Amino acid sequence: MLATLPQLAAFLAAAMLITVTPGPDNLMVLSQGISRGRRQGMAFGLGCALGCLNHTLLAALGVSALIAASPLAFAALKIAGGAYLVYLGWGAIRSPGASFDAHAQASGPQSSLAATFRRGLIANAINPKVVLFFLAFLPQFVHPAQGPVGLQTAILGALFTLQGALIFGALGYFSGHVGQWLAKSSRASQWLDRMAGTVFIGLGLRLILAR
Repeated sequence: MLATLPQLAAFLAAAMLITVTPGPDNLMVLSQGISRGRRQGMAFGLGCALGCLNHTLLAALGVSALIAASPLAFAALKIAGGAYLVYLGWGAIRSPGASFDAHAQASGPQSSLAATFRRGLIANAINPKVVLFFLAFLPQFVHPAQGPVGLQTAILGALFTLQGALIFGALGYFSGHVGQWLAKSSRASQWLDRMAGTVFIGLGLRLILAR
C-alpha cells in the first residue's frame, strides 16, 4: 500500500491549511477576482495550482535519485527539509499578518482567460521558493517501506495540486467576499499565519527528531 488513510488525511489537512494561509499566490487570486471578475480569478487560481505539478516532478525525481544513491542522503534531505519547515513556521508565527488591498494589487488591462491562466501557471511554476518548499514538505509524508518513493511523491504532489485547484478556484469565485473580510480583519490573517506556522514547526521537528 503506497499510502495509508491516516497518512493521507494528515497530509491533506496540512496542505489545505498551508494553501488558505494568505500568501502571494492566493492574494493574487483574490486581486484578480475582485478587479477583473470571478472567471479571471478562477483562471489565475487554476494556473497557480497546476504550476505545482512542475514542482511535484522535480521533487519526485530528486527524492527518487537520493534514495537510489543513498538512504543516508534521503535522511539528510528530510532533516534539512525539517529545519527549513521550522524556519518557515517561525517566520509565519512572527508575521504581523498579510495585508490585502485589491486596488493596489490589481493593475493592467483585462486579458483573456487563457492568458490569465498562463500567468498563474508561470508565476507558480518558476518560483524557486515553491521548489524548495515542495522538496521540504512532500518527503515528510513519504515512507520508503510502503513502495516506490517517486510514485508516493508524485501522488502527494497531485493531491496537493488538486486541493490547491479547489481552494484557489473557490477563492476566485468568492473573491469579493473573502477580499473584504481580509481587508477588514488583519487579525484573521495573523491567526491563519500562526496556525500554518505551528503546522510547519510540528512537521519539521518530527522529522528532525525522528530516529
